[in-house]
Amino acid sequence: MILRFRSPDGAYRIDVQPGDDISVLLEKLMAVLPVGVNPPSIVLSDQPHNGKTRLLSGLGGVSIKDTGLKHGDLLFLSYSKSEDGEKGAVQQPSLQQSSGRLNGQAIRPGENISLRSKDSEDELKKVANPWDTITQDPIDNQLEKMDGKIARGRDHKMCKHGTKGMCDYCMPLEPYDAAYLVEKKIKHLSFHSYLRKINTATNKPENPTSYIPPLTEPYFRVKKNCPSGHAPWPDGICAKCQPSAITLKPQEFRMVDHVEFSDPGLIDDFINYWRASGNQRIGYLYGRYVPYLEVPLGIKAVVEAIFEAPQVGESDGVTLSLPWEGEKSVDEVAALCGLRKIGVIFTDLVDDGTGQGTVLCKRHRDSYFLSSLEIAFAARLQAAHPNPCRWSETGRFGSKFVTCVVSGNDEGGIDVASYQVSNTAVEMVRADIVEASADPSVMLIREEDDRARYVPEVFYRRINEYGASVQENAKVSFPVDYLLVTLTHGFPHNPDPMFIAPRGQFPVENREIIGQAQDLSAIAKQLNSVNGRDPVQAVSDFHMLCFLHTMGILDKNEEKLLAEVASKHDVSSGVALQQTPGWQTLLTILRESGERPPKHNLF
Repeated sequence: MILRFRSPDGAYRIDVQPGDDISVLLEKLMAVLPVGVNPPSIVLSDQPHNGKTRLLSGLGGVSIKDTGLKHGDLLFLSYSKSEDGEKGAVQQPSLQQSSGRLNGQAIRPGENISLRSKDSEDELKKVANPWDTITQDPIDNQLEKMDGKIARGRDHKMCKHGTKGMCDYCMPLEPYDAAYLVEKKIKHLSFHSYLRKINTATNKPENPTSYIPPLTEPYFRVKKNCPSGHAPWPDGICAKCQPSAITLKPQEFRMVDHVEFSDPGLIDDFINYWRASGNQRIGYLYGRYVPYLEVPLGIKAVVEAIFEAPQVGESDGVTLSLPWEGEKSVDEVAALCGLRKIGVIFTDLVDDGTGQGTVLCKRHRDSYFLSSLEIAFAARLQAAHPNPCRWSETGRFGSKFVTCVVSGNDEGGIDVASYQVSNTAVEMVRADIVEASADPSVMLIREEDDRARYVPEVFYRRINEYGASVQENAKVSFPVDYLLVTLTHGFPHNPDPMFIAPRGQFPVENREIIGQAQDLSAIAKQLNSVNGRDPVQAVSDFHMLCFLHTMGILDKNEEKLLAEVASKHDVSSGVALQQTPGWQTLLTILRESGERPPKHNLF
């Protein structure tokens, strides 16, 4: 097929195939355009002026056929040239005002950045026999085997039977009993309580041969391969493939009920970066999931370490690249210690200027708890860490990934808050329906694009000024509270952390800007810090384990021994470790670099 183009420098005819990627078209255009044209600045338009515009580089990964272009179509080009310098671009497209967006500036249509994740185009495929083929997390298998019912003692007023009898007033309650949840002030059902509630309504014990997976993830995108036989969207759509209207409501359950930091020093070390620089910080939580006994069939996320990925901190936020450099290596070290990535934590701290060490309280019931931008960020992370589930027809349901915020409370102190976003929020981000707003308390509904984005109707219910519950259309925006799930958090009464090295002794990664660097000198200092204490403390530091992994001195078996010493405090593994060639090589490197390794064996 031949496509025709007109630009400020002339007209061109490009021969392409319908199945070619847009990148092929871009290469052929660059071959005929004048020297100095900036490829990322090329904008397509269907009219010479005031037409629909699209940034050509923003269509990467899309075939020419899927864009709707046909043989003989005429398109108009505008672009900037590198030699123009500060004089600006040639024939810039008209600017579209969008003051509700984060920067409050005029945004070119081609620069309309999408929150859509990489896997957003994947169809949710049903899994055959998920109860047999899906491998769940160990915590889910453990809770499924538990009875989960809430025991009650004998009611002396109402029970008329003996001590060995039982009646309606003392029989155990189901884990999803509404009255019990209200009495204990439990805001959300635990995931497994919710699962048992809907499974009881979906599948009847008296008919075990007919089983239907009770869980279904929301899906707000146009379904592909519609059985009606029409052309695929955007060329065709029908009631079978278009998503239904979305009615927002608070999520009834939560995938994780409680976040526990194994040692208060974890938070103290984390916010030391803000104390030293005044800039915000973000880190990834590594830990494990265990049963939470305060909630029926509850799940607790226990945080053992915080890893600070490469980032650029500023006074009002951070810039982080996803996926971040070295993520796979850190995950491997965590796996050796029996840990996994379970969440993210970031600071939002502003000194109040009183000089008393207090901070401003920015997040409260009259402002917001998580901003629209943070909710979109949390949704992307939860989408990237799905929860395998054999009770769902797609083999996955929700996510156990949590988001924690370190900010000021109403007393001027520093506090931690823990959240997740709802499954609806995750799918709305996947479907590119929402975007962040300049007002942190509201989320914007994106404008529909005839060929790239289908936006269904979105509604929510609220209490109006007359006290009546009314349904509102969510366009153009709606409160972020409908997408938020609140978790509890805390610290153990008797801390027993996995990593027992003294806090703050080995430098935290990626803190060179405040004068803290991980190097051979830091390793030597850490190994020489025993001084009669437990020798395990010298190596029981997650940051040190990750740094040694990047050095590549120890082989896999030696790293496994080191992880056993650090996480399980196994001295016998330490004795075996110090006899290995890799450990002896490390000591030799320290000695040859001018550092002073330990004079005697550690173990």
